[in-house]
Amino acid sequence: MTETLPGRAVDGERFRQALAVHAAGVVVVTAQSEGIPVGLTATSFSSVSLEPPLVSFYVDQSSTTWPWLRQADHFAVNVLASDQAELATRFARKGVDRFAAPTSWRPGPLGVPLLSGVSAQLICAPHSTVDIGDHILVVGLVTETNLDPGGRPLLYHQGRFGRFIPHP
Repeated sequence: MTETLPGRAVDGERFRQALAVHAAGVVVVTAQSEGIPVGLTATSFSSVSLEPPLVSFYVDQSSTTWPWLRQADHFAVNVLASDQAELATRFARKGVDRFAAPTSWRPGPLGVPLLSGVSAQLICAPHSTVDIGDHILVVGLVTETNLDPGGRPLLYHQGRFGRFIPHP
């Protein structure tokens, strides 16, 4: 592993500004832990492998939701639809019951909370985690999917949510 040389890394604010120009898809990762539904918003979701089918996301080391998610036997990645910016914001907030109304959801396989109206859901078994910097890389093995083939994704760009508009 390569270590960063002192003085070589860009400062945090400049790094944030550079990353803000990259549009990212938005997901809400949900699970049930000790009978309680938990979830968080992530813009770091990515496919990892086709064989086996693996996906990943990052969670901040200081997340108060992560200890609950880590205990779960399964979790769902809910790929948000373009009209779900309020849902993304709700699951990014602290100190709020994220699953209370107006959040619409139902228990899925093994009790995993599945959000309504999303573009896709990937039900995952935990595969591996790695501490990287101030985040944790979480990798899941996809065991089931639900799709809304007509759904358009919610995007996050320059600190705001937006919609994908395809070229004609």
